[in-house]
Amino acid sequence: LYNKSNYPPYAGGGGFIMDGALAKRLHKTSETLELYPIDDVFLGMCLEVLKVSPVGHEGFKTFGIVKNKNSKMNKEPCFFRSMLVVHKLLPPELLQMWDLV
Repeated sequence: LYNKSNYPPYAGGGGFIMDGALAKRLHKTSETLELYPIDDVFLGMCLEVLKVSPVGHEGFKTFGIVKNKNSKMNKEPCFFRSMLVVHKLLPPELLQMWDLV
């Protein structure tokens, strides 16, 4: 389905941040490309047309948090304060995290 040997750089669908102007440009660009069934890659294809490169950020924990479950650090708000997106937490863990921050 894809005519190149490698996908363009793309932001993982677990979360990303962009300004409104870029969102509008992406919308217009998306209408000029054939829809691709992997949404993350399609976003990368649109970004490539716009000559915009995604930038990683440590606050996105889309593969979960590596932590010692028994650590006192888990009860410290500072442990979570720099995180923007966190995946793989169970509902009680999410509630605990939000109570801390």
